[in-house]
Amino acid sequence: MLKSLVFIVAFYLFSSNTLLFAQFGAKWGDQSNGTFQNPVLPSDFSDLDAIRVGDDFYAISSTMQFSPGMAVLHSKDLVNWEVISHVVKDLTQISPKLNWDKMDSYGKGVWAGSIRFYKGKYWVYFGTPDDGFFMSSASNPAGPWEPLHQVWKVSGWDDCCSFCDDDGQLYFIATNFEPDPINHKKYNIHLFKMTPDGKNIIQESDRIIYQSQGSEANKLYKINGTYYHFFSEVKTEGRVIMMERSKSLTGPWEVKQLNHVDKKLDKEPNQGGLIQLKNGQWWFFTHHGRGDWEGRAASLLPVNWLAGWPIIGKVGADTIGTMVWSCKKTILNRNTKLSRQTEESFSDKTLSPDWEWNYQPRASKWSLSARKGHLRLYAFQPINPQDTVDILLRAGNTLTQRSLRTQECTVMIKVDIANMSDGQQAGLTHFSTTSIANIGVKQIGNKRYLVFTYKNQEIVGQEIKGKVIWLKSTWNYDGINQYFYSLNGKDFTPFGLPTQLTWGSYRGDRIGIYSYNTQQEKGFIDVDFVKYLFKR
Repeated sequence: MLKSLVFIVAFYLFSSNTLLFAQFGAKWGDQSNGTFQNPVLPSDFSDLDAIRVGDDFYAISSTMQFSPGMAVLHSKDLVNWEVISHVVKDLTQISPKLNWDKMDSYGKGVWAGSIRFYKGKYWVYFGTPDDGFFMSSASNPAGPWEPLHQVWKVSGWDDCCSFCDDDGQLYFIATNFEPDPINHKKYNIHLFKMTPDGKNIIQESDRIIYQSQGSEANKLYKINGTYYHFFSEVKTEGRVIMMERSKSLTGPWEVKQLNHVDKKLDKEPNQGGLIQLKNGQWWFFTHHGRGDWEGRAASLLPVNWLAGWPIIGKVGADTIGTMVWSCKKTILNRNTKLSRQTEESFSDKTLSPDWEWNYQPRASKWSLSARKGHLRLYAFQPINPQDTVDILLRAGNTLTQRSLRTQECTVMIKVDIANMSDGQQAGLTHFSTTSIANIGVKQIGNKRYLVFTYKNQEIVGQEIKGKVIWLKSTWNYDGINQYFYSLNGKDFTPFGLPTQLTWGSYRGDRIGIYSYNTQQEKGFIDVDFVKYLFKR
């Protein structure tokens, strides 16, 4: 089972979180010396929210069209995180457009949401731009999660959060980013009451509590008897973190900017969750809002309370924070080293939660049981198979993981191709909606050929006469990728041109395994293993 960035957690509280400052570079995460470097997750963990429950930290991250949807992460120290589950098992519960036979909702699907713990359960609410708001709950964040429930069918809204007040009354806050019928302005933030079960909004309780350019990323807190509404908005310098506070949810509200941003240097940290530790310290777990090829990476910033405001980052003379790249860890792990199980052997009954399909997969066309210790991918036709332009974006059952941005990454797969059929292509891919680069095998008649494609340009290589092939991708900090192949698992030969990994439709690059057939519903591959290695 492939696990993400896992630490064995024997920990104690460190007495100081003295800040260290450094330039942005290839270093990230736990430095194994009592400090950490931002980002702590150098890959696409967008639209974060996070909470602490006891000694554990949980976060959620939006997943757009990838399935299962809405990733749930766990940590013991706020620095080292692993994906433990997903809230949405079946994306067609949201919309049929998110299924393998439609695949026309890139940049849509599961957007930002919130995770909260109250009434003895974990509650996740999230929005979709076209289909409204949904929720689920669980007694264990590792799952199972309750069947998805649609809270409100509406379009043009986003960035919701639930809130349970001291008296048990539930509230729901969200942004209408389309012109609002009340004031005809965009980006109005609305506050509603909810029914006691948290499944319905009480529409007559609606009131607008804020409006500005781009105001969204809503979170609602109550700290020491004061209500704090966290959000972001767009100013001249970029998207910044804002907050308003009041002694009553009916107002009046005071408003303050919490951070400054630099679009090029810090990529606008903004959407995230405020977390208080047992020792009273506060931290902010956030994504960087301006994505590069790796997507919207995740960072952990210190929070300093000043005159009753949670200032994020290093506090300046103007009482507004700025980005912090390196800090001392507050929770240390003893006698542990960063470890990642680097090989996926497909020996379990289910896929590791690190894996996500591009759109809801066709369930009958993949299996972990057809051949023990292998992932079987049956080929079927993409949507509009006669159109070869960006065909992978219309090919169902592509299995993916996030691409890390670090000094060097290598992914290698071993594939049994003995049962491929005429018209079938299968292999290893890097893709976003702005570029696709594949290395694989293409069958024409009874013969199989090595093939490389990049931006719809194809290079056909030698005939592959064996039954097994090893395919490898290596990429560096700048997102320059090179593919390799081997016929014996030892000697690897580069094939194809170097390619640039890219960002598109709010998503960073994905590494994936694909198999499709443009001519017929026939043929399959068996993936023996996947190795995912990285250097810091």
